[in-house]
Amino acid sequence: MKRVAVFTSGGDAPGMNACIRAVVRGAVYHGVEVFGIRRGYNGMINGDIFPMTSHSVSNIVQRGGTILKSARSKEFMTPEGRKKAYDQLMSHGIEGLIAVGGNGTFTGALKFFEEYQIPTVGAPGTIDNDLYGTDYTIGYDTAVNTALEAIDKIRDTADSHDRVFFIEVMGRDSGYIAIQSGIAGGAELVMVPEVLTPIPEVVETLKQGWSRSKSSSIIIVAEGDVEGNAVVLAEQIREQVGVDIDMRVTTLGHIQRGGVPTAYDRILASRLGLGALEGLLEGQKNVMAGIVNNELIYTPFIDTIKLPKPINEDLLRMVRILSV
Repeated sequence: MKRVAVFTSGGDAPGMNACIRAVVRGAVYHGVEVFGIRRGYNGMINGDIFPMTSHSVSNIVQRGGTILKSARSKEFMTPEGRKKAYDQLMSHGIEGLIAVGGNGTFTGALKFFEEYQIPTVGAPGTIDNDLYGTDYTIGYDTAVNTALEAIDKIRDTADSHDRVFFIEVMGRDSGYIAIQSGIAGGAELVMVPEVLTPIPEVVETLKQGWSRSKSSSIIIVAEGDVEGNAVVLAEQIREQVGVDIDMRVTTLGHIQRGGVPTAYDRILASRLGLGALEGLLEGQKNVMAGIVNNELIYTPFIDTIKLPKPINEDLLRMVRILSV
């Protein structure tokens, strides 16, 4: 394999630039030409493809976002779109791809291989940490620390005004950000999509706190919680509490995706980027590079896409114990 290309797709995540840097400099080290594709599959379709050098990735390891931009492509979901992408890759002589993204990115790569036999190795780039085949995904650690910083500040004002705060964090299908930031932030309760927390249980937890003279509380809600988002939950709980309690809702939103990546995310992304590149050169295809028990492994896309990544029950148990 003489020419490869790297692209980022789906939601951006802190550390993606460190991953791109590792791919490019790894390719230079191995004597392989490397190209960048801007705006994910859209850029592949439109021919937004350019050669990269070691200089192209200078001074980016500390930057959030992605220098290659990112996008979700509806056109790539069509056979016509994928044919355009294939023609563009062939016009540049590209033989293999490194895709930095999540489930949607890998689903597209798998379909692309079925039709055109272009091999792809993925690197898990998503703050949600919801991909099977790796202990941690690129951007997750930074997102947790961003959420935690906000939680710490909100706790100050919650304590000053004797308020109950519902803080919504990202995690449409996964409660990893919620559970980790909740434990580190001393939350009284954490609500995640993986485990149903009935409204009466939330009410009882608050009442128990008030019986112990706890004047303020923090409840962390993953955006995909089955009982609803933080605004809906707060209204439902307000109705059931039966007393005049000052409740507020804060949705952290996309602030969790931005910012300077932590040291952990920079190192993880570098390992995964180089691992993805070297796996591709060694003949791996349709797999995701991941780190499990501090070892680099490759997991088939089909497993990464379909298999669940459950939250450790001990972490949920820890929240209940430490909130007493």
